[in-house]
Amino acid sequence: MKITEHIENAAGKTLFSFELIPPVKGNGIKQIYDTIDPLMEFNPPFIDVTYHREDYIYKQHPTGLLEQVAYRKRPGTVAICASIMNRYKVDAVPHLICGGFTKEETENALIDLQFLGIDNVLVLRGDARKADASFIPTPGGHAYATDLLEQVSNFNQGKYLHDNYDTNRTDFCIGVAGYPEKHFEAPNLKTDFGYLKKKVEMGANFIVTQMFFDNQKYFDFVRTCRENDIHVPIIPGLKPITTAKQLINLPKIFHIDIPEDLSDAVSACANDKAVKECGIEWMIHQSKELMAFGAPVLHYYTMSNAEPTRRIAEAIF
Repeated sequence: MKITEHIENAAGKTLFSFELIPPVKGNGIKQIYDTIDPLMEFNPPFIDVTYHREDYIYKQHPTGLLEQVAYRKRPGTVAICASIMNRYKVDAVPHLICGGFTKEETENALIDLQFLGIDNVLVLRGDARKADASFIPTPGGHAYATDLLEQVSNFNQGKYLHDNYDTNRTDFCIGVAGYPEKHFEAPNLKTDFGYLKKKVEMGANFIVTQMFFDNQKYFDFVRTCRENDIHVPIIPGLKPITTAKQLINLPKIFHIDIPEDLSDAVSACANDKAVKECGIEWMIHQSKELMAFGAPVLHYYTMSNAEPTRRIAEAIF
């Protein structure tokens, strides 16, 4: 079922969902199940699975020359999504990213997803590799999320890379990312909203936001979207702070602000156990306020650690 249908069927009730990171290679599917099992009592209608592009290492030969070798640390999402749908009978939402894929490889992935009966995808540009100062597209791939979105939208119209079909059309429900505090590469919020509106006009059906810790940022984001004729569902992405070092790492990595009250409370904690309790309490309050506002779904970034999300869900669902 499409995410938009899940939201419509909920008739105004806020739904619960969460996102998983595939395990590092060498680990099996049990690690995924161990994250999902404690959260199933809260009836998530869908579960997101992230994708991570390849990275590079340098292998030194006996001659002293260095060879750049591409490698992947985590498995892809197609098999994981199929396993989740088979075991739990819920919809799985794979992330599609630009980096690491040619257009042909993206088409092959879309063919596989359709064959498996996966109805939803989240279209993202993806992050730069660790060794790169900025995002570098894969040769033969897409440079921007809008280009990838166009390929998926074309698929829904029966337009493949080398063929057109009147009957073999997909019907993916397409999600895109939204940034209540502005994408860090956008010069200003107005430009950022312009890109977001373009994505909706190109076929995006819902928006999932970057994490935030100040609900007013989400309220303002939703209001501005509606004022700019963006009327698709806007799903808030949420993550509790669990360690003191996240006060530095989260703003650095995700380009977000930590409210002063939260920062002060975390800084006053004696250890990370106290920090986790503080972060969970903040997120419980934040979640209740978002439910009262009418957020269609509360979507938690678990980072494959179910325990904080489970405790938050117990308090509000």
